Amino acid sequence: MNKFEIRTQKKKKAVVHAALKLFKEKGFVQVSIKDIAAESGVSSVSLYNYFESKEGIVKECANVLMQNTLQMAEEIMNQDIDFKDKIIQIMDICADQDYQLLGSPGAVEDHVLSSLYSENTNKIRIQMLQELIELAKKEGAIHSSVSLETVLELLNAIGTIQLSWAKSGNYKEKMAEMNRLLLFGLIGNG
Repeated sequence: MNKFEIRTQKKKKAVVHAALKLFKEKGFVQVSIKDIAAESGVSSVSLYNYFESKEGIVKECANVLMQNTLQMAEEIMNQDIDFKDKIIQIMDICADQDYQLLGSPGAVEDHVLSSLYSENTNKIRIQMLQELIELAKKEGAIHSSVSLETVLELLNAIGTIQLSWAKSGNYKEKMAEMNRLLLFGLIGNG
C-alpha cells in the first residue's frame, strides 16, 4: 500500500471506531454524520467519500464486528476443547459483538439500523455457522440427520428473540439461559 492508501485506511478505522462509540452512547438516530466526523477527526466530506451515507458507515461497522467475531470464533474452533465448550464460547462472542451495536439506546427500535446490521452480518454469520455445524456433526454433537437449513432457521428465530432482549438490562443473562436451553434442552443436565 502506498502512503495515501495507508492514510485512507487509518481514517476509515477512526470513523468506524468513532461511530461504534457514538452509536453505543447515543443510539443510531441521535448520531449525525457531523458527530461522527468530529469524534473521528475526519471531515464530513471524506466520510461521504468513503461511506456515501450514515447507512454505509453502519454497514462497515457491522462488517468490522463480524470479521472480529469470525477471527475469534476460528481461534476457538481450532482449540482442543469439548465441542459444547466451543459452542458456548462462540455464542458468547457473537452475542457480545451484536450487543456492541444493537445494545445502544434506541438501536433495537431503529428498524433501519437493525436491518442494515442483520443484512450485512448474515453472510459472514452463515459461513461461520456452516463450519461450526459441520464440525459438530463430525464430533457427534449434532445428529447427522439434522439439516443445516433447520439449524439456521432455529438460530434465526433465536436472533429475533435476542433483538427484544437488547432493550433490557439483563441481555447477557438471557443469552446464557438461551445457550443452555439450546445446548441441553428443557430436560438436559447442563
